[in-house]
Amino acid sequence: MAVKIKLKRLGKIRSPHYRIVVADSRTRRDGRAIEEIGLYHPVQNPSRIEVNSERAQYWLSVGAQPTEPVMAILKLTGDWQAHKGLPAPAPLLQPEPKADKRAAFDAFAKGLEGGDESKGEAITQKAKKADKKADEAEVASTESTEA
Repeated sequence: MAVKIKLKRLGKIRSPHYRIVVADSRTRRDGRAIEEIGLYHPVQNPSRIEVNSERAQYWLSVGAQPTEPVMAILKLTGDWQAHKGLPAPAPLLQPEPKADKRAAFDAFAKGLEGGDESKGEAITQKAKKADKKADEAEVASTESTEA
């Protein structure tokens, strides 16, 4: 019996999360598993990866073959390097939090107010009074010719 370490998909349509399982290679993706050895939640920021290293090392030592996605996860956690006797990878880094968009906008707006003549506002210029009076005179002349 060939044993695989693979991902078992759970979750809703657009919010997948996986369990890292040890299963017979002939079972379907979400079928019966021999043992669950970890979690993988790719939608969370940062992705949540939890692997029971002791059990992963055991299954790799008895000949279980990881699928490509699971091998990538095991390389990130360092379990694959421990199994092969390679040096451990650098620890996983947490990404920096994203900058606040509102603060960036306010800083940009202050830069516009400081030295520029423009106010940074979208204001349409009002029509001049002379043009308005000329338009009224034109309308009155067309009405008198029609009558």
